[in-house]
Amino acid sequence: PPITQDHSMTRRLCRVTSGGCCSYSTLKAWLPILSWLPRYKLKWLQMDLLAGITVGLTTVPQALAYAEVAGLPVQYGLYSAFMGGFIYTLLGTSKDVTLGPTAIMSLLCFSVVGGQPQRAVLLSLLCGLIQAAMALLRLGFLLDFISFPVVKGFTCAAAVTIGFGQVKNILGLQGVPHQFLLEVYYTFYKIPEARTGDVVLGLLCFGLLVMLMFMKNRQRNIWSISFHLFAFCSYLSWSVRNALVVVAASLVAFSWDAYGHHVFTITGETSQGLPPFMPPPTSDTMANGTVVSFGEIVEGFGGGLALIPFMGLLESIAIAKAFASQNDYRIDANQELLAIGVTNIMGSFVSAYPVTGSFGRTAVNSQTGVCSPAGGIITSVIVLLSLEFLMPAFYYIPKASLAAIIICAVAPMMDFHVVAKMWRIRKLDLLPFVVTFLMSFWQVQYGIMGGVAVSGVLLLYNIARPQIKESDHGALVMELSSGLSFPATEYLSHMIHTHALKASPPRSVVLDCHHVSTMDYTVISELRDVLRQFKLQDVQLIFSRLQPSVLEVLLAADLEGLRYTHSVEAALLLFIVELPETKSEVTE
Repeated sequence: PPITQDHSMTRRLCRVTSGGCCSYSTLKAWLPILSWLPRYKLKWLQMDLLAGITVGLTTVPQALAYAEVAGLPVQYGLYSAFMGGFIYTLLGTSKDVTLGPTAIMSLLCFSVVGGQPQRAVLLSLLCGLIQAAMALLRLGFLLDFISFPVVKGFTCAAAVTIGFGQVKNILGLQGVPHQFLLEVYYTFYKIPEARTGDVVLGLLCFGLLVMLMFMKNRQRNIWSISFHLFAFCSYLSWSVRNALVVVAASLVAFSWDAYGHHVFTITGETSQGLPPFMPPPTSDTMANGTVVSFGEIVEGFGGGLALIPFMGLLESIAIAKAFASQNDYRIDANQELLAIGVTNIMGSFVSAYPVTGSFGRTAVNSQTGVCSPAGGIITSVIVLLSLEFLMPAFYYIPKASLAAIIICAVAPMMDFHVVAKMWRIRKLDLLPFVVTFLMSFWQVQYGIMGGVAVSGVLLLYNIARPQIKESDHGALVMELSSGLSFPATEYLSHMIHTHALKASPPRSVVLDCHHVSTMDYTVISELRDVLRQFKLQDVQLIFSRLQPSVLEVLLAADLEGLRYTHSVEAALLLFIVELPETKSEVTE
């Protein structure tokens, strides 16, 4: 007998199946690891191991160095370097990006908390909460309001500030203020107090790093055995070179110290072992015993509490997009926000300060051939092993060697060639660049805020003063080059009155609106008055090439005397024939 079809059962089954698929798709969207883990291959594991180890070798010395920039004990750099690898493997959408301490975030952290560890950890929690909230509310578009000149002005100023801030460590100077202008003055003032050992070791480390960097970028024939050795070193990744320099400098410092010659400024005592997993402190105790409440700490963060999350997101997403384009895959910007936010939240439970994507370590990761975000797990394990077993060895790391690593790391950020490019393309873009660059030497956060404010003014000016192209075809044709919104209302009205209504005799106008996609109530109100003025002067205002959405708004406004055509030519013809009295569309 034929099988009876139960359509109601079929519909219920389809709903269940569809709901299950949607739930799994949603889960994959929030946990990208579910997309690549089922197709993970053994060959990928080999490449991820190699990349993870290589990046780990760069992370350890850089994390120690960036903690110095943040004004924190060196172990806080390592505390901040391992959580990102685990979280990003679960939540990240780029195979290349590595999260951890960076030069810019370290500088911003110092500018806000002034080298106070407890407040730096609390800052990480608050930044993470803001970033995660932005991801959940899909507010990533706010980053679009930070223009490229502002970013470049900030990064150039940050490179100068960070780089010069390490000169005192190469010279072995003590008691130099951290405010940039005072730092410059006192660095030169205290040059006679420079320690010979620090100067010699710092310059040797710096020279070796620069030499290896240039040798890597040069192609030449190798004829001698000695050059073979240097050529091999030059082709080592930047991470290995950093590690070799730190190890060599530490051995030199240890040797001199063993013979009783304390000629180098060394890192000194550090906390050994893994950090305890505990909630970040919500209050702080000053040296005199005064307890600072949570509200007072947050108030002290000021604008930095808004600036640091934004800069962290901007830096990381820019890196992710750059490498996604280079390696032919796509990222989800809002998912990247979530990954950074959760990393900072969880990092605050292990005494980390705010982190973001690192361009240098991401480049090493990509060049080593990483195949998935799992390479970050290997990097994090290396950092954890360093915390557990190598902290006593860090006692002898000379600060001059860390300073040399930082200077070499931030040098590529000083990209002043962009100034010439902006001058050629649009000179006005130099204004937010210069404002950001100069103000950043006063206070980093003020530099970015000032640059964003100037960019905002320029953006609003373009909105309020749209370009209007005029041409004379018997009647005056005015072509609007952009949309119309309320800031442009007065300017448009002024141009129409000046060039048409106040002319002798008054002239009719064809308003070409094919670039106009929206009109607001303020514009409509002004157009009603303008149409009345045209009627009083016994001349005509005709709209042409209106987009459907704009035409719908104009018709809904019930403007008296409204006339419109599909083309400018049709509008011009109307001045030859008699215009109809009714408000309706005039066809060609």
